[in-house]
Amino acid sequence: MATPKFRRAHIIYTIAVIGFIYILHSVIPLYSNSSFLALFADERTIGFIYMAGAAISIFFYLIAPAIIRRLGNYTFTLIVVCLQIAAFYGLVAADSPQVLSYVFILQFGLSSLIGLALDIFLEGYTDVASIGTVRGFYNATLNASFVVAPLIGTMLIGVDNYRNTYVAALAMLFPLLYLIYRNFPRFHDENYTHLSPWHLIKHVYRNENWVKLMFASLILQTFYSWMIVYSPIYLNRNLGFSWQEIGIIIVVMLLPFPLVQYPLGKMADKKYGEKEIMAIGLAIMGVSTIALSFFTIQSVLVWALLLFTTRIGAAAAEIMIETYFFKTVPPRDAAVLGIFRITRPLSYFIAPMITLIGLFFTTDRYLFIIVGLVCFIGLIPALSIRDTN
Repeated sequence: MATPKFRRAHIIYTIAVIGFIYILHSVIPLYSNSSFLALFADERTIGFIYMAGAAISIFFYLIAPAIIRRLGNYTFTLIVVCLQIAAFYGLVAADSPQVLSYVFILQFGLSSLIGLALDIFLEGYTDVASIGTVRGFYNATLNASFVVAPLIGTMLIGVDNYRNTYVAALAMLFPLLYLIYRNFPRFHDENYTHLSPWHLIKHVYRNENWVKLMFASLILQTFYSWMIVYSPIYLNRNLGFSWQEIGIIIVVMLLPFPLVQYPLGKMADKKYGEKEIMAIGLAIMGVSTIALSFFTIQSVLVWALLLFTTRIGAAAAEIMIETYFFKTVPPRDAAVLGIFRITRPLSYFIAPMITLIGLFFTTDRYLFIIVGLVCFIGLIPALSIRDTN
């Protein structure tokens, strides 16, 4: 008969597999989304579409805890995945620019909710003493999918035809739905804290370390959002890389995530404090992102290595932020997790502003300097947060 520890390990591996598929569905079209939208919208309109997607994600995060408390995380997740299947079918089948914009915004928000639900499943099966190790393993698995998915996505792109990426993403949702349906019907929901959105914000604000952590997370997510939306366009239009070359660059760029996050998570459990590694990661991000402005050579190897360096810092900062959060927030505070995840869509308001304001003062090339300086701002909360060790 399996021991509880064995069953817990088995379900954590299962959640990691589900997370891998979830990221595949999300990331296969991720780096070409902005180019797809550019077929019927200018850059300013694209920025507004992403901002609308961010707004709907924030709204979903705020109402999700009440729905999860009423339905349970299992039923909630199945409903959200079914809605996401319908949304991606719309991206595949619709022709109207207006309909495509609305469906794109909807899937943006639904994708956020799937990630939130998987976080709740994982937290329910994680011991406090192994949070760093489990989160490191889970993040490494998800980020292995981040490495594979862009290569698949760029291989599927035709000449001004990006819909094959949405077909592939839609296909991923069916095994995702089945695995969730099969594995979690008896998931035990916590007695989740019941707070209105306003009282929830006050509850978070009273914890100084949570506020600092969320600020650091917002900086990291702004870096990701800006890079996801604007760096592929820059590589394609300004430097002349083909989408196949961009796919190779992205694969190399993302390798630090599966390589370093698991060992760093174990280190955070056993010996080192999260704040020091978090600060080092943010500093590496800042320096290496600023350096991108000074390279104009059209070399796949050079740009792959340059972007690889930025992600070494991002991977270190990310796993420390995740580990710190789940060490300090109990499972019953699922609503706090929702507020924490709001930093992701919120960053999509900031990223377009960096571009819109930055282009008044400089050119595309030197926007990397602005993004790098934003990364350095993250050192303020990272260095002042209280360690868990």
